[in-house]
Amino acid sequence: MSHSFSLHSLYLHVLVTFVTFGTDAAQTTVVRMPLSSMVVSRDWQEVSVLECILGSLDIDVTVEREPQRALARLSKSSVDALIVDCDLNGSSQFLRELPALEKSARTCPLVLMGGPQQVHDLEDTGALFAFEKPISAEQAVRTLSAARNMILDGRLRYDGAALEVVVSLRAKANQTVQGTLVNVSQGGIQIQTDSAVEAGAFQISFALPSSRVQLNTDGEVAWKDQRGNVGLRFVKLSATEKRALQLWLAQQFLAN
Repeated sequence: MSHSFSLHSLYLHVLVTFVTFGTDAAQTTVVRMPLSSMVVSRDWQEVSVLECILGSLDIDVTVEREPQRALARLSKSSVDALIVDCDLNGSSQFLRELPALEKSARTCPLVLMGGPQQVHDLEDTGALFAFEKPISAEQAVRTLSAARNMILDGRLRYDGAALEVVVSLRAKANQTVQGTLVNVSQGGIQIQTDSAVEAGAFQISFALPSSRVQLNTDGEVAWKDQRGNVGLRFVKLSATEKRALQLWLAQQFLAN
């Protein structure tokens, strides 16, 4: 019992230190109502750490020990974030059945926790975030903060100075424009170009920075200025492209 208390105290010490250094940033966001989360796990030690971290992020926690009960609950009411213990018996079936639920229940950020083998491949689960057990408080705070920001923002976004990535735009009239990628979000991109870009629809082609993912999708001009900055809104992303973009944005958030 003393060992558990010592371990838990260590987690709390790391958590408080981490949050203290981020106090100034935290003060810029005012949360009027707590967000909601569900943790599907029987590991009480890990759950206690998660409850503490989620509480510090103004996220209410519901704990379900049985995957099927969790599914039943999610079918009736939605949550803002879902955390699933991959080591829990029945979790694989739970993740397979999750996409069949109503849209509100399956579009919330899904976070996995488990051993290295369980969380190695996110692609098959639909999860955007993962951390290994035993939970590192610092890693969990960073991961869950990313999920929280995704909820509050409504989208993930990656900003930077003009990136060394060429974006090609092709209009229906075969007009071709090239520009440099400035930022990326789930909803669209900003580019910088020396060419004139007329309002209208374009075929947008570019590779995500430091990635093998190539996006070829339909978009339209949302705004432009006199300095060559152009905002383009995605009109149609395939499910595969949307998933790849979400994963890439989540990885950039965690890396920075």
